[in-house]
Amino acid sequence: MATLRLEIVTPEARVFSADVENVALPGVDGELGIYPLHVPLMTQINCGELVIRQNGKNRHLAVGEGFVEITGDHVAVLTDMAIDADLIDEAKVEKARREAEVRLNQQLSDEEIAVTEASMAHATTQLEIKRRRQVS
Repeated sequence: MATLRLEIVTPEARVFSADVENVALPGVDGELGIYPLHVPLMTQINCGELVIRQNGKNRHLAVGEGFVEITGDHVAVLTDMAIDADLIDEAKVEKARREAEVRLNQQLSDEEIAVTEASMAHATTQLEIKRRRQVS
């Protein structure tokens, strides 16, 4: 079976690097499914769920905004967040979301607003993915 080399990189670390069967990620225009021999593409990704199919099993990650570069046999994801759904601490993330929500009601600079909104988006994405995985 043909595979893709998937690499996911955040500012902190290389989060994932392995051969996979396929990957689905949250593109700016909707979910993007990537299989071996995909046409070359470079596009933005949104906060959402990235699903890795490897050895017949799915692995779910919460990802932030970023970019993806796709070639026929390689997918490189550059994102500001990538967390395995199994490692998301729901209580901690819910607390961070509430704190960001309170902070947005304060007098903030444009830069502080952007950072706080990004924190809120990250927390909301993680909560949605964690809760969806609990139902499955």
